[in-house]
Amino acid sequence: MTMPRKRGPTIRDVAKAAAVSTATVSKFMSGSQRFSAEVEARIAAAVQQLGWSLNPMARSMATGLTGNVGMVVLDICNPHFTSMVKGAARAAKVAGLNLIVADAAETQAPELAVLQALARRVDGLIVSARLPRPMLEALFAAGTPVVLYGGPSPQPNYQSVSCDNFLAGRILGMHLRERGFRRISYIAFPVAPWSEERWRGLQQAFDGVEASFTVFHATSPTTEEGERLASQVLLSGEMPEVVVGFNDLIALGLLAEARALGVSVPAQVAVAGFDNTAYGRLQSPSLTSVDMLSEQVGEQAMLRLAGIIAGTPVDGDSVLRSRLVVRESTAAPQAMV
Repeated sequence: MTMPRKRGPTIRDVAKAAAVSTATVSKFMSGSQRFSAEVEARIAAAVQQLGWSLNPMARSMATGLTGNVGMVVLDICNPHFTSMVKGAARAAKVAGLNLIVADAAETQAPELAVLQALARRVDGLIVSARLPRPMLEALFAAGTPVVLYGGPSPQPNYQSVSCDNFLAGRILGMHLRERGFRRISYIAFPVAPWSEERWRGLQQAFDGVEASFTVFHATSPTTEEGERLASQVLLSGEMPEVVVGFNDLIALGLLAEARALGVSVPAQVAVAGFDNTAYGRLQSPSLTSVDMLSEQVGEQAMLRLAGIIAGTPVDGDSVLRSRLVVRESTAAPQAMV
């Protein structure tokens, strides 16, 4: 004979045990309202004693919120974005939110329909500031809370979290200047507006000294593109003393292909990048890179999004200060005799 299923505790049971209304329990559990310390303690004790939790579907019906947030990364295979997701997931857990991640796969025009469908499933979105402007405008028009990462927002009423890319380029440039490098090549990624900012900062660091600069353009921020451009950068004309990649992946691709071309790093040419990914640390020679604080950017973006959803937004953008991590790939020319 089948035994009758035991009824689980309900919100009414919790309310009765705590001597409050069901509305009070619901508001306390959803975080939409605070109560006196005594009342909150009674509710918490009743919840723990009965082993009850607020049904997410019921909460969604009552508040209009799903408890889900979305994050669109440009390439999940790039460890820079993987670290951002790690930081965002940590903050989402603290805020009691479920994180859904979508990969744009570094396409210049991700499917707008995909982003709009995701926006309808979540309470807020974290997206790159270098998504096409019409796509960002469409997301803004939908009314879903949005926080941007990577660069400033095109609209002042939307928040962003990023590092100062001009300063990052200047920090790296000062290091290269102090090491005695004077012929500098830069592999840019023009699709990203902050590629130009890094390049300007890099050049400004050499103000007052005689130096030459050459720029090359990558079509994607990947190791494959660094490999493809290596022969053009290293073997067309006078070899540069140092090559700086828009990011670590481009720099690492060039570094690997330089070895295949018979060019020694750092004995014949130094190499540096941006992002400070684990791949750069594990390479031989290890890669000098500017740490763009990937995890912190993801975490701060999620904290800001959670604040907007909860009705406690923080004003203004968050601009973090990057740091230089010096490794073997930029040994000084005089040390390479």
